[in-house]
Amino acid sequence: MVTDTSFWAGKRVLLTGHTGFKGGWLALWLAQKGAIVTGVALAPGPNPNLFMLADVEHAVESHICDIREHMRLDRIVRDAKPEIVLHLAAQPLVRASYKTPIYTFDTNVMGTAHVLDALRDLPDVRVALMITTDKVYRNNEWPHPYREDDALGGHDPYSASKAACEIVISSYRDSFLKAQGVAVATARAGNVIGGGDWSLDRLIPDAVRAWSSGQTLHIRRPQSTRPWQHVLEPLFGYMSLAEALWHKPELAGAFNFGPLPHEAATVRTVIDLARKVWGGGAVEYGDGTEGPHEAGWLALDIAKARSVLGVTPRWGIEESVKRTIEWYRAIGAGENARARCLAEIAEFEAALKDTPR
Repeated sequence: MVTDTSFWAGKRVLLTGHTGFKGGWLALWLAQKGAIVTGVALAPGPNPNLFMLADVEHAVESHICDIREHMRLDRIVRDAKPEIVLHLAAQPLVRASYKTPIYTFDTNVMGTAHVLDALRDLPDVRVALMITTDKVYRNNEWPHPYREDDALGGHDPYSASKAACEIVISSYRDSFLKAQGVAVATARAGNVIGGGDWSLDRLIPDAVRAWSSGQTLHIRRPQSTRPWQHVLEPLFGYMSLAEALWHKPELAGAFNFGPLPHEAATVRTVIDLARKVWGGGAVEYGDGTEGPHEAGWLALDIAKARSVLGVTPRWGIEESVKRTIEWYRAIGAGENARARCLAEIAEFEAALKDTPR
């Protein structure tokens, strides 16, 4: 598939989670492409946050709404009359899910069901892309990447909630939305890094907070391996998949988005790269036993996205970490966050033209 640069111009898009890290970047990118974006999300987190720093609010029609509020959400969706739905809103953190399992299941499972239910009988909607996670797979700690047809599962509440989402999404597709002419797909992305994420218990944000204040970064599981990728990589994948579904609804199903398999890296590797760009930073490594269970090894097979969509990663792990750390450095030095994000999007789009598809 060759991406049509004018595809998004004038498209009515419902974007849930626009006040978050990935959602903020995607809102800016869609607005830049001329989409008419209606955002639905919780209020942004405490300062600093990307939504406020990058003035995301003025790129979308923003609605602060908990997706667990079924009736209010339904009214917003119906008033927006979306043609394309991109559902990113979620409780996205593994460790937080151990502390608030009911909230995690309520938001991720029932919230997703509410979004899907709001699309029933809407005349204009043609594509619904629901974002889950690479952690939907039953993790056997085996040494090969997970494919879209591997078994679903989830040890921690977050992973389990997202695996449950996949079943809910499949049910709505088969029971209602396919017959209505809506192409429904899920996107399972690897661990995302990039400027503008200040979430707790995420590797790079924790590192930036520690090193900015002269503190030591504590790493619980330095040998854990994940499919790290720059935030623009999966977002480009989402937009490419939505465009493909618009033209070929028979592609509805699950798609993995991540780095090339050999680019999966340990936590220690990512921190070593980050320290190099930062210019130092104290680190204390644990022995891998601290805290609740987390998967030790996870990688994604992205052959389907590459062959069906032509989506191939552009920025490897070194480039992704470098750009991430430099983003925080630049914003800390007073650079405009919105301008920085848009410049990075332009650089990514330039890389698309130079990379074989």
